[in-house]
Amino acid sequence: MNTQKKILIVDDETINLDFFDVMLSKLGFLVEKAVNGVEALEKIKRFYPDLILLDNIMPRMSGWELTKILKNDPKYKEIPIVMFSALDDVKDKIEGFELGIDDYITKPYNFSEVLARIRAVLRNRELYAQIVVRESRLSLAEELSVDIKHNLSDFVKSLDDLDAVIAAMNPGDKNETGTVSEKSRMVRKHVAELDARLEKTIAEWEKLKKKEIGLNMLESQIRQNPVQE
Repeated sequence: MNTQKKILIVDDETINLDFFDVMLSKLGFLVEKAVNGVEALEKIKRFYPDLILLDNIMPRMSGWELTKILKNDPKYKEIPIVMFSALDDVKDKIEGFELGIDDYITKPYNFSEVLARIRAVLRNRELYAQIVVRESRLSLAEELSVDIKHNLSDFVKSLDDLDAVIAAMNPGDKNETGTVSEKSRMVRKHVAELDARLEKTIAEWEKLKKKEIGLNMLESQIRQNPVQE
């Protein structure tokens, strides 16, 4: 990773907290710990982690409950969650993904596998963030193109009005009127070429929109198909 990532570990078993704290810190991650969901909420507000390693079964507040709270809060819903559980039931895994977790690891686990999954989730999140930024830029460019196209129509109308005024002001001066008309024709030609390019670009955008995958669907696919290393 290019920047030091922050990981919050939430587990009621001290041995697990200490193990992950030591191992992940040695690998360059910034680590915070919480022994239950209630404490985790306070840590999240101050620490705002890049990823949460979350045990499912805990006292006071379970992993499910914490996940529901986070995913319903706009400030924290984008924080990826890797959930640990002693439950290997398919229904539990499905419920986790439907709640919005990014990966589900069944205990007992191998640290190398956990690390691989952490890195995969972080990469997916970075990719998703880049796609969001790029989509925003493309959306702005599309809006600008449409706006320019509308303004071109107004500009051509203004040229028509200007030609009419010049012709009315110089009814007997054919040379001057002809010179202005020639320049007006050149401007109109460039405007028409630009308008055609904009029309083609907008049409291409419309075609691409029909093929693109929405961000919500993309995020869902990333969560339900974690990268295995």
